[in-house]
Amino acid sequence: MKDLPITEARHELTSLPDKLSEAHETVTVTRRGKPVLAILPWEEYEALAETLDIMADEDLMASLRQGVKEMKQGKLIPWERAKRKLGL
Repeated sequence: MKDLPITEARHELTSLPDKLSEAHETVTVTRRGKPVLAILPWEEYEALAETLDIMADEDLMASLRQGVKEMKQGKLIPWERAKRKLGL
């Protein structure tokens, strides 16, 4: 993650989308040396927001934990059988 003083961020704002999408980076905007903003590519923001939504859903998290537990116990379904069950 790159640190960028707020005064420099003003000058670079229009070029940041291209720079960030190429490098898949996040920029920390600082004021007087302290972080005040984060700038990240939209796709990364959406992924972060979706992850937070999932983590906030108790039922989804319980299902995820159960799935991980079953996976560790070796209770796996072969992909071909799963596709047939799903009608794919």
